[in-house]
Amino acid sequence: MASWGKVVAGVVIGVAGTIYATNEEVRKNLPKTARELPDNVRRRYRSAVSAAREASARRREEILRDLEEHGGGNHAARGAPPDPEAAAQEEAATHEKPTDTSEQL
Repeated sequence: MASWGKVVAGVVIGVAGTIYATNEEVRKNLPKTARELPDNVRRRYRSAVSAAREASARRREEILRDLEEHGGGNHAARGAPPDPEAAAQEEAATHEKPTDTSEQL
């Protein structure tokens, strides 16, 4: 039954938001603090996004550091230097001449 309360609360918030967004008279009659709510929400959203990005960057660095400690291999896409042995093998494979038996006949 607790989930029904969340559904009802969501419906009420949705209806109130729709009325606020579409009816200018309602916005004019609201107290000043309620009219400023969208600015507060935007500010909180921006701060939450920047905090999430910062946490994501820190976690990415931590993961890359752990991978490097455990011999994670080539992580050039994330800023780590490429593996020179793998690059040399790849280059050697592209410069080899394929043997074509049809020319010998």
